[in-house]
Amino acid sequence: MFSKILIANRGEIALRVIRAAREMGVGTVAVHSTADADAMHVRMADESVCIGPAPSNESYLSMAGVLTACEITGAEAIHPGYGFLSENANFVQAVEDHGLKFIGPSAEHIRMMGDKITAKDTMKALGVPCVPGSDGGVHHFETAEAVAKSIGYPVIVKATAGGGGRGMKLARTEADLETAFRTARAEAKAAFGNDEVYIEKYLGKPRHIEVQVFGDGRGTAVHLGERDCSLQRRHQKVLEEAPGPAIDAATRARIGETCAKAVADLGYEGAGTIEFLYEDGEFYFIEMNTRLQVEHPVTEAIFGVDLVREQIRVAAGEPMSFTQDDLELRGHAIEVRINAERLPNFAPCPGKITQYHAPGGLGVRMDSALYDGYKIPPYYDSLIAKLIVHGRDRPEALARLNRALGELIVDGVDTTVPLFHALLQEPDIQSGDYTIHWLERWLEENMD
Repeated sequence: MFSKILIANRGEIALRVIRAAREMGVGTVAVHSTADADAMHVRMADESVCIGPAPSNESYLSMAGVLTACEITGAEAIHPGYGFLSENANFVQAVEDHGLKFIGPSAEHIRMMGDKITAKDTMKALGVPCVPGSDGGVHHFETAEAVAKSIGYPVIVKATAGGGGRGMKLARTEADLETAFRTARAEAKAAFGNDEVYIEKYLGKPRHIEVQVFGDGRGTAVHLGERDCSLQRRHQKVLEEAPGPAIDAATRARIGETCAKAVADLGYEGAGTIEFLYEDGEFYFIEMNTRLQVEHPVTEAIFGVDLVREQIRVAAGEPMSFTQDDLELRGHAIEVRINAERLPNFAPCPGKITQYHAPGGLGVRMDSALYDGYKIPPYYDSLIAKLIVHGRDRPEALARLNRALGELIVDGVDTTVPLFHALLQEPDIQSGDYTIHWLERWLEENMD
């Protein structure tokens, strides 16, 4: 086992890793920008190193800064959390070249899944169902026309190096295609430095279902059920729950076994998430995230496992502490992402926290780096907390979420808490009858 690891991240995910490491007796090093000198992850780690000024490209995205911090402190491994350098294959290679261990998959697997076309081709070859679409990148509009005609409208044009909804445009009819094609390429070039796009069939009423997988890097892998992440705004997840309200046990086992086999065949190491669109009983692969997900706590709640602990164990060369037969789903869990944003426009709202009180009680977990007097900096993502609840069934989890939201106090800044109070009153949310388009339409009707 490692004696010391460095966490190349900030906020609640950095705290999450520090807590898991501390339970394992592993020392921790926090890195931080000048803006985060008073952050909770800096206070809680055994050691801390300032690696640059506030802008993330000069601090948290500085490969040299992170690697130098490892050298200074003697850390043997790096946990990337999510975001920042977590899916940067060049960083992973640099970590390995410096004789350190990256707590996550190999650079090869990150590259493979980071390119949407390569990922789709790989998964298709491994027997994972995929959305009908182009057989690779589409470089010319004439080719785009032919592909769209062959699979039928509506279609969606996506950047091969995309993410977070950037470089993604919908063409409902043939008349829309040229604008969608050229706009997606321009956005992709601006955002990723790569204007290659591909085309897929656009599904009308799908749910966003993702399967949590975990591999030991030596040909053994398991799945930990699925999460429903369909409640999204601008392709950003707002609420996640597990298990999915629309997935029965037989369907769960079928898609889970398919995903676990694919990951095992790849020789994949660590945590990963295979994401699908799900419609009319069919799954369609869209991407694989080669890291820990923001919403991993709902999976931990229903299976009673610590995914971060498992990441550290496997990275240290130890076997997984559970098998597929050990994993028994219990109850229902829901997570809401609480952002420092001003409704109804969701404008970022940094500022000083004048009062903070986290909810508690049975089945309530609050992942946050907030404290009284903390100043939320304006330089980073607006996510400030994740409220996770667990109950014996979905109705109990919903009731517990409603109660916990009522206990939560975050004063000094605006947050998205009122959004969740409103959503919990909606019959579709109470019944679990929603798709990836539901929230956008609800916001148009209720948040103008």
